[in-house]
Amino acid sequence: MRNVYLITAFAVVLLVSIFGFRGSLFTSPPIDVFPEWAFPGMKRQPKPKPQGESKFFADGRADRPLPAGVVSRDPLRNDDALFAGKQADGSWVRGFPVAVNAQLMARGKDRFTIYCAPCHGAVGDGNGITKQYGMGATPTYHDDRLRLMAEGELFNTITHGSPNKNMLPYADKLLPEDRWAVILYVRALQRAQLATAADVSDAKARETLGLK
Repeated sequence: MRNVYLITAFAVVLLVSIFGFRGSLFTSPPIDVFPEWAFPGMKRQPKPKPQGESKFFADGRADRPLPAGVVSRDPLRNDDALFAGKQADGSWVRGFPVAVNAQLMARGKDRFTIYCAPCHGAVGDGNGITKQYGMGATPTYHDDRLRLMAEGELFNTITHGSPNKNMLPYADKLLPEDRWAVILYVRALQRAQLATAADVSDAKARETLGLK
């Protein structure tokens, strides 16, 4: 009879250790049924935390310095005009620090349609689809304040967001080159609102109208 009790108790302990108390809430750590000697060096592995202490290293720091000659996997962003929109003297860049061509314009239109048009509208007038869902007024690109703003300052706004926090930063979504592409497309939208017939060459007008 004693053996039956021992076997039953062992079976209960085994089932509890495998399945636990399903659905129960505990405030204490779970019971550890496996002794340390059964898994030497595996059960209690060290876990250094960032900027924490470590007794393993002579300097007592968990963080390790970079090896000599290490090369960053990120590109060296030493061009302030390209990556910050600023001149060497700290003033905003006017113009574009990248080659302006049809490819850049097409890229700008693509990125603008994805990231900007939902709020600012397809033509940049501030009438995006987000207004249908209760978003407040979105600035239009077609006022003198933004028409006259330096391209570098527009780049900074895209990178860090607007001062009033109505627009969040887009540095994590748009590469620096893509930000310049978006600005180029915005300039095209602004120019289109002020364009006149005199801005179109005779050859282009005839091509548009299908005339020879």
